[in-house]
Amino acid sequence: MGKYSIQHDRPNCIGCGACTAVCSDFWEMGGDGKSILKGSKKIKDDWTELEIDEKDFACNNNAAQSCPVNVIHITDKEKNKKLI
Repeated sequence: MGKYSIQHDRPNCIGCGACTAVCSDFWEMGGDGKSILKGSKKIKDDWTELEIDEKDFACNNNAAQSCPVNVIHITDKEKNKKLI
């Protein structure tokens, strides 16, 4: 179980590709022009979720910070606190 949870609001993604540019180990562009969180599972209304460890936080934090429409959300599961 990872320390952090990433949730991706894929329906509202505009497909700018910023997340894939800064964190390609976890993000890629889908055939529909929107980003995909690799290895994630669908949770609701086309939102997806992936748990990550501390070692993968910086890369995904950069992806979330680079998103111009704020569709990448990261929660610290241990503190039950939304970071982004």
